[in-house]
Amino acid sequence: MASLALVHLSPSPRTLTSTKPYFGARLQPTVAIPKTLKLKPKPKPKSTVTRMSYNPTPATDRLISAVAYTLPFFNSLQYGRYVFMQFPKLGLLFDPLFPLLSLYRSIPYASFVAFFALYLGVVRNPSFSRYVRFNSMQAVTLDVLLVLPLLIQRIFNPGRGGLGFQVMVWGHSALFVLIVFCFIYSLVSCILGRTPHLPFVANAAGRQI
Repeated sequence: MASLALVHLSPSPRTLTSTKPYFGARLQPTVAIPKTLKLKPKPKPKSTVTRMSYNPTPATDRLISAVAYTLPFFNSLQYGRYVFMQFPKLGLLFDPLFPLLSLYRSIPYASFVAFFALYLGVVRNPSFSRYVRFNSMQAVTLDVLLVLPLLIQRIFNPGRGGLGFQVMVWGHSALFVLIVFCFIYSLVSCILGRTPHLPFVANAAGRQI
């Protein structure tokens, strides 16, 4: 009985757990340190190279194109007589051109010869560049349009007075001013190497090239 009491009274052995970590154990850090730091190189700034797509027009092409527009300009001076009568000072600007105009008209059939020489020798000649041929065709188209008022005048014969004559004066003056503006615009464009696009005329000229 005494032995049983000793058995019951003897406390059960407690397992001692050490709160301190074992020195041989590996301590896992609480802060996660990246294994490898990948440093991305800074992107190099892209060098923007501007390439000029502008091809300069040769000087010979500019010269031929500019001279081509003198054909409709010289033929349009006959429509400006009413403008010169109304504004005499405006005629002073065209005085240097009158010797050339008189020389041009002194040649028999100069207008027809210049027209066919420009059309057959330049427009239909593939040895010239498209720039020259297009401008020459625009000049030829303008010259053809100048013939229409003369045909209308011969058909209807407005006379020397009345409403018909006044309409003819207005029409001739407006046509002269229009051709002068077209000539100046085309001449400046050809000198700068640009392609002048005249309304309606450019479309008709482009179909013939």
